[in-house]
Amino acid sequence: MEQSHEPTDIFLWANNIDGIKKELDVEFFLFNKHYTPYTTSFDNELNSQIKPLFLYDLINFVTMGAGTGLAVRDFELSEDEDNVLLRTDVEKVGRLETLLHLIEHQRNDIVEFSEQEHEFKRIKGILARFTHRDSPNKPFYAFKLISQGQVLKGSTAWEFRSGKFGAFQAEIGLKVPSDNQVLVVAGDIFVFNQAKFERLFNYDYKKQALADQKVAEIEKQFRLSFPDGMDLQSLVRERKKTVNKLQKVEIGAITQEQVVEYADGMQLELMTDDTGAIIIMDGNDLDTFVNLINEDYITSEITGRRYEVKTKKLLDDPEGEPPRG
Repeated sequence: MEQSHEPTDIFLWANNIDGIKKELDVEFFLFNKHYTPYTTSFDNELNSQIKPLFLYDLINFVTMGAGTGLAVRDFELSEDEDNVLLRTDVEKVGRLETLLHLIEHQRNDIVEFSEQEHEFKRIKGILARFTHRDSPNKPFYAFKLISQGQVLKGSTAWEFRSGKFGAFQAEIGLKVPSDNQVLVVAGDIFVFNQAKFERLFNYDYKKQALADQKVAEIEKQFRLSFPDGMDLQSLVRERKKTVNKLQKVEIGAITQEQVVEYADGMQLELMTDDTGAIIIMDGNDLDTFVNLINEDYITSEITGRRYEVKTKKLLDDPEGEPPRG
């Protein structure tokens, strides 16, 4: 995908923001594992903590890096190294792009977070949206991953106060991570912590690149039919399970006709259209198809029961055939 904008000069940006950091307004949003955002607010007594936790350390890291040779490199072409800040485009990370679109263009549809209705255990991350009164239409965002190990539930937690333990009074307690993780400015994502960025948005470029390659091989080998508006590439990208599975699938070991016969023999609901193309209606059909081309279904010769094999170890190859791979 070609870059559609001029990358942000992060050093110039940090220098400019440092000069107006006390004038910035901030809003907070929580989002869950399905990337549904929720509005939330904070008490005034937290004002002294918010900007140091979500902004000041980011600025300091970049401004200090300007003097120590900090390099900015493309996330997809580089490894995480000391004194390197990784950058990628928002449009390459679909979950993040969708989340920001909801916040910026569908704000009226976002509800306020409630523990009773939404459950904090389902929350994946928190983002701070910063704006300045002179440029309210140019927000930037700081993201942090929330680990449930950093969460205290009121019903099971104790607090220590005035020399003794007592019941924890709040519904939820949260220890906010202090490390720099992800910053979004204009159309750029700056990755300060690669592992947490990948966990936040299920973005593993190297796995996805290999999955994209496998998708191209599948499209060349098999005739598939999808509902309008859906294709194999988009369906795979939304399913981490499938991306992981495709890392080891050998394309070409089984033909289209064999897939259909295999499905019939295993009594699986895999349909074909009038032209013989295999119909993929949703993620469940996709999983069945990928399992079939990976030969993941067997029938026990002893009981006749059918099984899906989770892991396979090849004992030998059919007699007279050269080993695969």
